[in-house]
Amino acid sequence: MYDDTIVAIATANAMGSISIIRVSGSNALQIALKISKKDKLQTRLATLSSLYDSSNELIDEALILYFKAPHSFTGEDIVEFQCHGGIVITNIILNEILKLDARLANAGEFSKRAFLNNKIDLSKAEAISKIIQATSEDGVKLLARQLKGELSTFVNEIRADLLYILAYTEVSIDYAEEDLPKDILKQINSKIKITIIKLCSTLEASKRREGLIEGFKICIIGKANVGKSSLLNKLLNFNRAITSQVAGTTRDTIEEFIKIGTHLIKIVDTAGIRHSDNVIEQLGIKKSLEAIEQSDIIVALFDNNSLCDEEDKNILSLLKNNKDKHIIKVINKIDLKTKFDTSNIQNYIKLSTKTNIQALIQSIQDILDMNSHTNEMILISKRQIISVEETLKNIEHSKEPLLTGELEFFSYYITQALENISNITRPYDNEQMLDLMFGEFCLGK
Repeated sequence: MYDDTIVAIATANAMGSISIIRVSGSNALQIALKISKKDKLQTRLATLSSLYDSSNELIDEALILYFKAPHSFTGEDIVEFQCHGGIVITNIILNEILKLDARLANAGEFSKRAFLNNKIDLSKAEAISKIIQATSEDGVKLLARQLKGELSTFVNEIRADLLYILAYTEVSIDYAEEDLPKDILKQINSKIKITIIKLCSTLEASKRREGLIEGFKICIIGKANVGKSSLLNKLLNFNRAITSQVAGTTRDTIEEFIKIGTHLIKIVDTAGIRHSDNVIEQLGIKKSLEAIEQSDIIVALFDNNSLCDEEDKNILSLLKNNKDKHIIKVINKIDLKTKFDTSNIQNYIKLSTKTNIQALIQSIQDILDMNSHTNEMILISKRQIISVEETLKNIEHSKEPLLTGELEFFSYYITQALENISNITRPYDNEQMLDLMFGEFCLGK
């Protein structure tokens, strides 16, 4: 429990019907009583009250909610003021609270206190952050499952298996004279295999659906003057990008957000990919190639009104090198005379960006929906993915010393794996292994 009391505005800093100011810490209740001139506040009951400044002048009339420790989000006393919305009135109340032995909270400090007071673990803290930034309805639903403890349960199961393995190993090392199960190594091997399968399955599912949490990214590529900027403008429903008949008009990537179905996605219009001696255009083409690397879906445009040339073939070659991504091939300008040879292209969409692009929008939505609906438990951040990868790496390293009977080295790698997986929720405490070791085996008698 901290000695100081923190305060922050919990709603967006803009005009609105209400604003919420949150106070957490040992002085939260006293601050609320002083600013409201009340003798007491009933816990978990919204109380309508006038708020006064240090000169006893009326500031506002607001609802006050008091949550007594430890039954609050942070585990400390919390008071929330729900005042009238507006930047000015909210900041007046905030400044009055700061005069009453409180300080401005740092970014994420309420969640940090909740973690340190064992109200949430790191996985739930990350889910709170991600749910605010969510870019799709399916992402919100998945993150809500994380808030209910789905990832915490998964990590605890892996931790329990690794603790079991470690405890049996330590017993085998330090208490070899005791009557231990004869098939102990077989049990350890079996648990290792099961643990690896669980971790690999979760890691693969998480990487496949990374865009569900981080946001899907679509890249429009094609040679110069194929209609990429026109397509972007059509998707946005306004002229965001300059279009002209001059090849190379777009020299830089243009990024915008659009909503398709239930998904908010980032769409990137790239510079035409072709050979150019222009230094500026070369930089634009380099950024286009980087955008392709970072995208989840590639929309490749080809010009129905021109022959398939080397630049088109270069685009097709790029697509072959990115088979791990979702690719949509589009033959554009079908309102013009057909000159493009499609014999080397399969599964393409024909359209004109001047008229109707609904077929393309539907294809994009089908891909997004396909990658969104899942009952699998997935990791929601790079930090969590790295933790699982490190866990797997140390478990793999442990196999050889187990086979050769070098149990000290095996124990070292399993301990490292325990620390890695525990980083997702809460750092590993060696006391857990000791409790299991001495509790289950009744050693030291």
